[in-house]
Amino acid sequence: MQSYHLSSAGRRTSLILLICALLIWGFAIWAFRNSLGAGQPDSLSPLGVLGVNLAQGLTIGQIVPALLMLVLIVATPLVIWNILEEWDARYTVADDGLRFESLGVRVTYPWDGIAAVRSLDDDADDPTDELVLREDYTGQIGNPLLRFLHRQAYGRRRLPIYAGLERRDELLAAIRARAAVTTPAEPAGSAA
Repeated sequence: MQSYHLSSAGRRTSLILLICALLIWGFAIWAFRNSLGAGQPDSLSPLGVLGVNLAQGLTIGQIVPALLMLVLIVATPLVIWNILEEWDARYTVADDGLRFESLGVRVTYPWDGIAAVRSLDDDADDPTDELVLREDYTGQIGNPLLRFLHRQAYGRRRLPIYAGLERRDELLAAIRARAAVTTPAEPAGSAA
């Protein structure tokens, strides 16, 4: 069985993205506290500052930045998970289908369950493709938290084939040959 994982260049790119995401998350936490905590003691936690300011009443100058930072505080850990899942991703071509493994997630996509291989951006320096699946195979993931995180990263009927994979073209050729996929699927909602 042949396995494919990120190349060293792909890992470097993922590492840079991970560091940037962590910096953004740290900034969002700091800015959230500062947008709400003007004049509050430094010993209060961000939630304590929020409680004090809610009791005193918030101004629009505090609400808007705080909401923007709150969105970043919630969304950035999901982005970090996506980057880490890409970092550890391994695709294995097996007789029963394509196996995807990463951070405790293990899913086998049967060859007849792959409807198409679709290119997401042909013009990019590092093009990304995705598998379009006939049904949801994420039920194979036993841990509900890992299943949720994997679904939010990829969706239920899609699986990306990352640009930074070693021997990526070889993997795509093996998928096309075994899944008998020759033409890309039409994007959802397009006229036939």
